[in-house]
Amino acid sequence: MNKREAELIDIIQKDVWMLKILKAVEKLNLPDCWVCAGFIRNKVWDVVHNYSERTHLNDIDVIYFDPSNFSEDVEKKLESDLLKMIHDEPWSVKNQARMHIKNHSKPYTSSMDGLAHFPEIPTAIGAKITNGKIQILAPYGVHSLFSKKVEPTPYFALDKELHTIYQQRIKTKKWKQIWPDLLIP
Repeated sequence: MNKREAELIDIIQKDVWMLKILKAVEKLNLPDCWVCAGFIRNKVWDVVHNYSERTHLNDIDVIYFDPSNFSEDVEKKLESDLLKMIHDEPWSVKNQARMHIKNHSKPYTSSMDGLAHFPEIPTAIGAKITNGKIQILAPYGVHSLFSKKVEPTPYFALDKELHTIYQQRIKTKKWKQIWPDLLIP
């Protein structure tokens, strides 16, 4: 573990709400399961911008990897289970074993592979709690996240059509308005 990952773990450990979310997800006991994307990204950007209030999340992304069952009904049931544990949270559960179909790519081999295919590097980061210990999953590391640098993942950078999708996301997300110190080339 590097210094930045240790810093991320420390940020999460000090946030009661984040710990509550991670502990609820741990109870699902899903294979290769992580809470990711805006859950991590927004928190760190709030911290590096010295915000005292949490920036609103559109959803809490929970990913897992189970090639034995591609059913979206299972994902909806898991979202319902999470809502029973923690009400009024915008849960979004996705099995990365089927997301390659939506993303028109070759099948993913794990949640790490799924995260590697997310649009932006600072979004491609997950966390989980296992037996009381926080773990971080970051195929491209966490440095860009802490340095406020927004770049596409290699998957979205190398494909012209996907890079256009990345650029559109940057425009519609309006992150620079929320976190003005972000470095978005």
